[in-house]
Amino acid sequence: MLAGCSGVQAGGDGAEVSMAPPGGDYQAVSELTPLPDFIPGMGTLYVDPATLPAGPFLAYDREGGLVSTTYMVPLDSLNNQEALSGLDAAPQSVDHVDMVYNAGHPGVDEPHYHIVLWHVSADEAAGLK
Repeated sequence: MLAGCSGVQAGGDGAEVSMAPPGGDYQAVSELTPLPDFIPGMGTLYVDPATLPAGPFLAYDREGGLVSTTYMVPLDSLNNQEALSGLDAAPQSVDHVDMVYNAGHPGVDEPHYHIVLWHVSADEAAGLK
């Protein structure tokens, strides 16, 4: 299993995750790293710091509704053919999945892929501005 993956469902500790802020050990990414409160194209991100760097990161729209569950998987993990087991998501249904390369950013400096499980339609996801 990928190092840093908890293998538990987002919100599996009984925390409510459908509306921001999620409960449990989740913290705003903007309080943990020099990233903005709202990231266009992603939303407002929350993560349990114990699960870094992989996550899950829970993303919310400007109204506070859950829009996606994102994992940030280091490129080295993919190149080393590490198993990606235990990547559970929020209990909401998944509409579609995107995999997007990222060269690194505050909080996850190394090259990685964002594996995004969208809980909203592609049109709604495109509207996260």
